[in-house]
Amino acid sequence: MNLPVHGVSDQPKDLTEHGIRVLLIDDQAIIAEAVRRMLAQEPDIRLHYCQDPAQAIQTASDIHPTVILLDLIMPEIDGLTLAKFFRANKKTREIPLIVLSSKEEAVTKADAFAAGANDYLVKLPDKIELIARIRYHSNAYIIRLQRNEAYEALVRSQNALTNELNQAAEYVRSLLPQRLAGDIHTDWEFITSTSLGGDSFGYHWIDDDHFAIYLLDVCGHGVGAALLSISALNSLRSESLSYVDFRDPSQVLEGLNEVYQMEAHHDMFFTIWYGVFNKERRDLTFASGGHPPAIARTGESADTAETVVLNLGGLIIGGMPGQKYRKSTLVLEPYARLYIYSDGIYEVPRTEGGMFQLNDFVALVENLSKEGDASPRNIIDAMRRIQNREMFEDDVSLLEVEFL
Repeated sequence: MNLPVHGVSDQPKDLTEHGIRVLLIDDQAIIAEAVRRMLAQEPDIRLHYCQDPAQAIQTASDIHPTVILLDLIMPEIDGLTLAKFFRANKKTREIPLIVLSSKEEAVTKADAFAAGANDYLVKLPDKIELIARIRYHSNAYIIRLQRNEAYEALVRSQNALTNELNQAAEYVRSLLPQRLAGDIHTDWEFITSTSLGGDSFGYHWIDDDHFAIYLLDVCGHGVGAALLSISALNSLRSESLSYVDFRDPSQVLEGLNEVYQMEAHHDMFFTIWYGVFNKERRDLTFASGGHPPAIARTGESADTAETVVLNLGGLIIGGMPGQKYRKSTLVLEPYARLYIYSDGIYEVPRTEGGMFQLNDFVALVENLSKEGDASPRNIIDAMRRIQNREMFEDDVSLLEVEFL
């Protein structure tokens, strides 16, 4: 039977209010009245009384006390057995237990603590001591509740954020181009080091004779980098830069540099390689802004093809307004393949020590090409063997374009 003491509500407060709630379990009503009087002048302490020990577990589950005062000697169920039940129950196992006993014996105290008690008082204790111990154990328990609630809220927030990031990552991936098969054949690999990265790339026909190819890499990772990457990618895909001839790589980079100045984009910048293939002349005009050089393999045939590193340097996009970018043109022979990539593919640690370098990566692509095995997948696998790990520390984008 749960008998509310005068001035105390029999309805539990919401747990998040974290008020001090005391549950007294004692078969003697006179003890309950004495405790009520001790706590009567403490407005922040609410007392609940359970006279029937058989109802104690259910009562505690209903009212969510912050401390339990448990009599040791009761009919039918003794306090030690009840303490074990409290500790075995999921809803009550963490609630502080203060055992009330008429005995001041070391063995009895030891048994009480062994059963799960947090404290031991000989009844009836002094009012000041009882209130102090109730506050001490309740406050410690409330801190635990707050910690648990904060952790659960954090987990919910992280799960929601993870879900949103995964959706954003899927959107970023959906913007990547379809692989082409025909006069121009493309293949690529796209691997992010986190759920959202700053790499993106694409290609499209500007007109019947000009085919644009581009790959950019935004500094950093996460939502901000992905948003800037998407924005810049859409500027290229939609050809929306004012007064820019998208057949002219230097104009494209200069237009991007004016639109995406760091000060207007949270101090973020990006690198880019941009090229335009002229189908009629069969040449490739290109420019770069702080990006690793593209690698071309071209010749009369695959066996006679030579490696050309398409490196023009150039400042990052967003660094300085009014920056000019150089362009250059490479005439493509009957056999021609182009590799564009982000620096995350080659800036990896060697298992024997030291870092893999750009020149090493150029040599690797050249050797795989001579072996007839330089697909993006095979290049990625070779780099994984070099670093002896599956994942890369940075985002990795690798685009292969074959001009047939």
